[in-house]
Amino acid sequence: MHTTAHLLDCLFKPQSIAVIGASSDPHKIGGRPLAYMRRSGFALPIYPINPKQNEVQGIKAFPSLAAIGAPVDQVIVAVSSAQVPTAIDEALAAKARSIIVFSSGFADVSEAGRQTQEALAQRCRDAGVPLVGPNCMGAFSAASGMYATFMTALEHELFAAGHVGIVSQSGAIGSYLYGLAGDRGLRFSHFVATGNESDIDVADCIEWMAQDTDTKVVMAYLEGSRNGERLRQALRVARQHRKPVIVMKVGRSEQGAAAAASHTGSLAGADTVYDAILTESGAWRANTLEEMVDLAYACSIAPLPKGNRLGMVTPSGGAGVISADAASQCGLVLPTLPQHLQEAIRAIVPFSSPINPVDTTAQTIADRSMFTRILEHVVAWDGCDMVLSFNANVGRSEAEFAKIRDAYFALRQAHPQRLIAMSMRARPEVVEQLQQHGILYFSDPARATMVLGAMAQLGRNLAQTPELAVSTPAASPLPAGVLDEAAARDLLQSQGIPFAPQIVATTADAAAAAADVLGYPVVMKVLSADIAHKSDVGGVVLNLTNAEQVHSAWHSMMERVSSRAPTARLEGALLSPMVSGGVETVMGVVRDPVFGPMVMFGLGGVFVEIFKDVVFRSAPVTLATAHDMIASIQGLPLLQGARGKPAMDLDTLAHALVKLSVFAAQHANALDGVEINPFIALPKGGYAVDALIHKSAQSQ
Repeated sequence: MHTTAHLLDCLFKPQSIAVIGASSDPHKIGGRPLAYMRRSGFALPIYPINPKQNEVQGIKAFPSLAAIGAPVDQVIVAVSSAQVPTAIDEALAAKARSIIVFSSGFADVSEAGRQTQEALAQRCRDAGVPLVGPNCMGAFSAASGMYATFMTALEHELFAAGHVGIVSQSGAIGSYLYGLAGDRGLRFSHFVATGNESDIDVADCIEWMAQDTDTKVVMAYLEGSRNGERLRQALRVARQHRKPVIVMKVGRSEQGAAAAASHTGSLAGADTVYDAILTESGAWRANTLEEMVDLAYACSIAPLPKGNRLGMVTPSGGAGVISADAASQCGLVLPTLPQHLQEAIRAIVPFSSPINPVDTTAQTIADRSMFTRILEHVVAWDGCDMVLSFNANVGRSEAEFAKIRDAYFALRQAHPQRLIAMSMRARPEVVEQLQQHGILYFSDPARATMVLGAMAQLGRNLAQTPELAVSTPAASPLPAGVLDEAAARDLLQSQGIPFAPQIVATTADAAAAAADVLGYPVVMKVLSADIAHKSDVGGVVLNLTNAEQVHSAWHSMMERVSSRAPTARLEGALLSPMVSGGVETVMGVVRDPVFGPMVMFGLGGVFVEIFKDVVFRSAPVTLATAHDMIASIQGLPLLQGARGKPAMDLDTLAHALVKLSVFAAQHANALDGVEINPFIALPKGGYAVDALIHKSAQSQ
């Protein structure tokens, strides 16, 4: 993989192209690039390589690259897998600056194929030549007419150049997305389908498009990643350039993840971790191709809003309700119009409802100018960041649309930073006019509202200043061997994470003495490095109020645990005072195989795996990110003081999360995971009660 984006200039902007395996049949894989570039008017040299023909599709052919006698910038390889190594050697000898391999039969079919693929990629890396593929559909740059691809969608339409980039790990999905998005009105700057990703991957291409002045927005179809840090870096670059990246990451289900892994050979990673990476990087994760297309369409035409305030103008109260419902789901607010605006609107239509949504009533159907005058008041108001109007069937009639067209276009020109969208049924030529003037079009007001909500979130993401990196000073190695709860507690407490007072006891008498010291009531937990979830084996006894109860609980607990976990080594018990009046939360660390250590926070206790109200972020986190994590869980109202209960000390929670995340980053390769469950948040302060540390195999 190449971390310097300009190395991909020769992929997307080659000065000459040779096709090894060029075919006279424009429908064959080796013939399509030539056919497409002839149609598009690609003006730079094209060299078909075919030792059996003197001419291919009307272009002079050559028996080999060496026979050309001129520099070749890019080489497309469209031969059998057995011939690919020779073709790549020939391309490297000819000093090619980029290579695209269409051919399959490598990591996509066998381990032997994977080894051959890696050897070829290494040769290219050693030569400093980017390799796309093998088993890929190739790339194109529409403005230059460079179509180094066999994409079937191009048989049907070669769209004019535009400002949307497509990066896809799947050639078939990439091709379909080109057609689907093209039908929606999108036009494209660049396209690449990365195939087996032996060298160049999705992250490399996202980073290049993020810095490309012809690309306003990037759509990426992602099945998995082998290098999480490269993907992070690419998304960071896009954020720095305020370039929206819309990602459809598939593999949410176990079946989907398995299919993705078998398709690309990449690690799917935990889906919740991909969610976290995309969120913290400022990208948008789309659930469907249509959602991706809708959002890319909007971002390529209109400015991102500066906030989440929506103004809605409609002649129908029903459409306003639909939009308001959708707004509540996607984080938009509909601020009430100030009194002077309400009076101005009533002066135009006395029986209107000028609150927001603004219902102009059916009176404006007879006089469309009343509607546009009301719309002008809302668009000009600084209290909203975007305006959506519902216009029913106006766009189906050229005569009716003409009554509002000029007013809309004038508003667009007068308020270039205000996002304006219309929802109605419309003829294609009407939609095209709207797009040309930077006005978004949707047939469904709910769908329009959801897209505006996504744009608002993207706007917030890209407007944020990246946080400074958290310092992670060098730390001593973890203690040798398996760590029991007492050892885990001591280690984490030394990092500054507060724990409830605790005493280790090895006999019933010692447990009773410890309880006397701690003060009643106490909780007693079995101590064993072999038992991760103590409550599952009856290894936790709560609310012990005197020494006699401690004695009795000791013997019954040890007998119960021995019966349910007969192979576990029992080292004694931990005693702590009962902590009341708080909220149980969970903090943890997991080491993702793709992205490394991730810190987790959520509601805790025995139901954490049932409700799964947790959030992940890359370790280490800043204090601000820790507070964002806390604020993002659904159970936040419990921490803020629901039903008259006092609010919990969120600062203590956030500081503990930061300490845990730094510990995780310091020991990234030595840890498989850490779990503090529960960490009890209190109105003042808070305490970790239970802790586990799972060391990685190499650090045992």
